[in-house]
Amino acid sequence: MIALEGGSYGGIIILFIAIMVEPPIFLTIIGLSIRKKYLKAAKVLYILATVYLIAGLGICGSMF
Repeated sequence: MIALEGGSYGGIIILFIAIMVEPPIFLTIIGLSIRKKYLKAAKVLYILATVYLIAGLGICGSMF
């Protein structure tokens, strides 16, 4: 039977950090790009990015 012990979990940690941080960054960039034309939609994207970041750092951050 193969032992399920791992030596390096660096890739998994990078994956969790990417899941926590990348979507809010993308939502913020999209919000900045549509801000002049669709102000309400940009505000909604900013709020979604903030909530996602808080939830991501709270849930995924507690695993570390």
